[in-house]
Amino acid sequence: MRALILDGYVDEPACLGVPPYISPYPRYIAGALVEKGIEKADIFYRTIDLIRTIKQKLVFDLVVIVAGTTVPGKYLRATPISMREIRELSHLEGTKIIGGPIRLGFGDEGGTSAIELAIPGITLAKKDLEAFVHDLLDDPKDPDSVEHRMRSTSEIAGWGEKGAFIICQHPDYPHVMCELETYRGCPRHSHCSFCTEPFYGKPDYREVRDVIKEVSALYEEGARYFRVGRQPDIFMYRANNGVPNPDAIEELYKGIRNAAPRLEVLHMDNANPVTLARFPEESRLIAKTIIKYHTSGDVAALGMESADPDVIKANDLKASPDEVFDAIRLLNEVGAERGASGLPELLPGINFVHGLKGETKKTFELNFEFMKKVLESNLMVRRVNIRQVMTFMGTPMFGHEELVTKHKDLFLRYKEKIRNEIDLPMLRRIVPAGTVLKDVRTEIFDRITFGRQLATYPLLVGIPAKLELNRSYDIMVTGHGHRSTTGIPAPVDINHASLQVIEQIPGVGRKQAGKIIAGRPYKDKEDIARRTPIRGDLIGYIYVQNN
Repeated sequence: MRALILDGYVDEPACLGVPPYISPYPRYIAGALVEKGIEKADIFYRTIDLIRTIKQKLVFDLVVIVAGTTVPGKYLRATPISMREIRELSHLEGTKIIGGPIRLGFGDEGGTSAIELAIPGITLAKKDLEAFVHDLLDDPKDPDSVEHRMRSTSEIAGWGEKGAFIICQHPDYPHVMCELETYRGCPRHSHCSFCTEPFYGKPDYREVRDVIKEVSALYEEGARYFRVGRQPDIFMYRANNGVPNPDAIEELYKGIRNAAPRLEVLHMDNANPVTLARFPEESRLIAKTIIKYHTSGDVAALGMESADPDVIKANDLKASPDEVFDAIRLLNEVGAERGASGLPELLPGINFVHGLKGETKKTFELNFEFMKKVLESNLMVRRVNIRQVMTFMGTPMFGHEELVTKHKDLFLRYKEKIRNEIDLPMLRRIVPAGTVLKDVRTEIFDRITFGRQLATYPLLVGIPAKLELNRSYDIMVTGHGHRSTTGIPAPVDINHASLQVIEQIPGVGRKQAGKIIAGRPYKDKEDIARRTPIRGDLIGYIYVQNN
């Protein structure tokens, strides 16, 4: 049997798109196929973007489509599979299965309700796709006979390890971020009105040893970039009676480092601000442990959703504004120091959701005032995600997105105000001009070159030069946008760099750049310091090549 895993799933877009990335879904599916006796040589992995590019004829006995998104947004490169593309795939030969987040419904933008998928010729796995595929192999031609069920942590322990080989088929391999799952499910008795996490039940913690075995298998296959991201709150991994468990985090992170000693990136994703606010001692220990073993530039995404008490109450949200502020302050106290990547070690990110029940004009004002307080308190927030709610069947918000339309103009004005008055000065604080970002990988060229570090929430960097793509450069930050930076490769060859590059050096500008070029060649750094206006603290990023 020849099987294709077609990956049309893109995780949270973060800052204009995630970097090259592979979720656990394809790895679990590949492991389940191997467990059922399918040879590795007969298991193929393709991303939807690759299929769009090469227009490959797909001839397989089994096609497994991973699809859906629960977070709407804009993307730099990878974009999720569309409904039109799914319909086109329905005409392929062989058995066709689709699943992943799309089991909750298909939606492609905020302010809409996700619709239930029903396309003739494709069977929807209504629960866990990997479990459905595993069971389907008993009778591959009769998907209607397969029970829809949830997989167990013991099953994915084996599948994750056995399916690690599939990452080698990712088009960006080996520069691909491998997401690791630690648990899923929500411990709360009542849930946020829009959230899909309760569909998974109570927290279902994976064993530390199983996560470590999966990391080891991925590392042996060449993986060097990891994100501990498949959980609602990493600070509550293996919690004891609702209290954070610092020892479990220590065991997990130390184990990952031992299993992947030469990893390039180890980042995290979600954290619940309530946990940090209500358990500050345990949370501080956990944050310090993460910093001890991770790589810098890490972000703890905090789901604040709203600073409006009326919205918080109407939607049963998790945290009060004061609790979120306490969480931001704690992470700044522990993680604000700049690390080897050029970015602070560990900073919070903030998520706002609009269109929720009880939202009024006042909501937008309170959200802005909250972020203004953070900025004026000299704290740092790595990024602010502002999105409009996408509702899913089975959640209290389903069918109640009318406020998105009602407040559309207000939302757009508010979003622009956040970008101008919060994001821009915040980004200048986080990466001042002259900061050197290490290992920025170039991705696309469109008049300028765009690149990003491989990270959980990477900064987009625009470089005013045509650089070779799919290479890593150290980039000196020279300017700032709302959610991105501009920069030039560092160190700068002062005797050969173009006017366009030299004028970007902080404090130089076009007129002085012309004078610098007219003064070439320079003999050494002392000569540069004596005859140019380049700041003393930046001379270290300039070099002289005289041939």
